[in-house]
Amino acid sequence: MHPTGLPAAAPTGTTRQRKWPSKRRIPASQPGMTDPHQLFDDTSSAQSRGYGAPRAPSGLGYPAASASPQATFLADPMSNMAMAYGSSLAAQGKELVDKNIDRFFPVTKLKYYFAVDTVYVGKKLGLLIFPYLHQDWEVQYQQDTPVAPRFDINAPDLYIPAMAFITYVLVAGLALGTQDRFSPDLLGLQASSALAWLTLEVLAILLSLYLVTINTDLTTIDLVAFLGYKYVGMIGGILMGLLFGKIGYYLVLGWCCMSIFVFMIRTLRLKILAEAAAEGVPVRGARNQLRMYLTMAVAATQPLLMYWLTFHLVQ
Repeated sequence: MHPTGLPAAAPTGTTRQRKWPSKRRIPASQPGMTDPHQLFDDTSSAQSRGYGAPRAPSGLGYPAASASPQATFLADPMSNMAMAYGSSLAAQGKELVDKNIDRFFPVTKLKYYFAVDTVYVGKKLGLLIFPYLHQDWEVQYQQDTPVAPRFDINAPDLYIPAMAFITYVLVAGLALGTQDRFSPDLLGLQASSALAWLTLEVLAILLSLYLVTINTDLTTIDLVAFLGYKYVGMIGGILMGLLFGKIGYYLVLGWCCMSIFVFMIRTLRLKILAEAAAEGVPVRGARNQLRMYLTMAVAATQPLLMYWLTFHLVQ
């Protein structure tokens, strides 16, 4: 003890070292610890309460974020069952809608009627204008299925009738414009009149086939295709009327009327009368006579409508 009451200083030659309590390092490979910084061990009781889900270690040593409520909901077996049941109901509903659409408006069959190419369109237009030299009118089949129109010139299509109808409306507007009579209402009336007559034709033929009890493979779309070919001759008549007056109109329209008459006779007789031959109906039988009259009536209606829908467009 120093005389002044202060503790004596340590000798200058030696240094006192302070002892700190030793830290125990926890090995990372210790069982039950997934993270060296984890405070509590995972227990089975915690798992039963829903707190024991394994957590992947993050890059900074902190536990990863818990799963989102949506993921937890989807992981529920009941929700999976509900989703599967809902998917099956949606699939059944889609199938039911597709069946009803195909029943009244066969969308899948329309692809066949638009399977055309440039060569087919050129040959078909030539056949509509000059049908007198054509010999083979039979539709080709492959395994009880008619081949696509681009492979058979006798097959019906909807491309030419659709384009011809649109062109007819445009040419009618041109003719009305050259006569200073054009108006949107009048052009709409012209288009609606053509559609109304086409619809009336189809309904009348279907009713006649039903009353005569004719079993034929002639479908509604086939009728629309065959009846729509007359617009080609109507376009030619109007254009010639605009260029050469009424003389050109009557000459071209008269030729096209005879051509469409011959075309319809030779095409429809294979669809209507061929079924009679297959059924063994005599050629001079009463039912066969009705079939022939129906074929002639449909063919004769085409020139009348061609004139009715075009004569007022040429002056």
